[in-house]
Amino acid sequence: MEPELLHGVTDAVATVVLHHPAKRNAMTAAMWRALPPLLEKLAADPGVRVLVLTGAGGTFCAGADISTLQGSPDEAQTLAVRAEEALAAFPGPTVAAVKGHCVGGGAQLAAACDLRFAEEGALFGVTPARLGIVYPSSATRRLVSLVGPATAKYLLFSAELIDTERALRTGLVDEVLPAGELDGRVEEFTRVLVSRSRLTQAAAKEFADGRTDRDAYWSAQARGSGDTAEGVAAFLERREPRFTWTTSG
Repeated sequence: MEPELLHGVTDAVATVVLHHPAKRNAMTAAMWRALPPLLEKLAADPGVRVLVLTGAGGTFCAGADISTLQGSPDEAQTLAVRAEEALAAFPGPTVAAVKGHCVGGGAQLAAACDLRFAEEGALFGVTPARLGIVYPSSATRRLVSLVGPATAKYLLFSAELIDTERALRTGLVDEVLPAGELDGRVEEFTRVLVSRSRLTQAAAKEFADGRTDRDAYWSAQARGSGDTAEGVAAFLERREPRFTWTTSG
């Protein structure tokens, strides 16, 4: 089968699968190009609340498929940055489900997700120093925001791989699961995300990502949504809330 991005939607959760098993799901130029329009399509689907990014088989992504990117390193980096930024801009919560190698461009994509859950035994690395590549400023800033400048420099300077224990300790991943339990935990957690207030999540994502000019907008959305009243009523009545706010406002 040709390298491709697979996707499906189940119970308001969209799953995008990096599928290039012959090369541990390394991203080809075509895969990089395909990701932004796919994310745009899923973001426009009112039935999608959460996005999960994962890799086919037992690995997440071994980086870029260098054999498809030899013509122009600058073009290759541009494709990767566009994909990374499209993923970071996805309006709902995004979760990277990581098994095996999460290296290079794979780590770049995982870092662009809101959260990262990993299976024990996964390995993480940011490897441009092995190829003499200048890592993009956007990706560098995102990495620093996750792990701090010291760990970001360790990863970028050395191109060494780190295990899940260190990734968890430094903030690169949010949860580490025993072998065989990652998929179940991600399914469980995404059900939780789908049950929570979309309004809260959308505002929190903007604020956490550094947006500073939308306080009045989100206050108005909260006043007009009815979600706060519904949340309080559901709490007092000991029932699940029925939130109604959507991205259309």
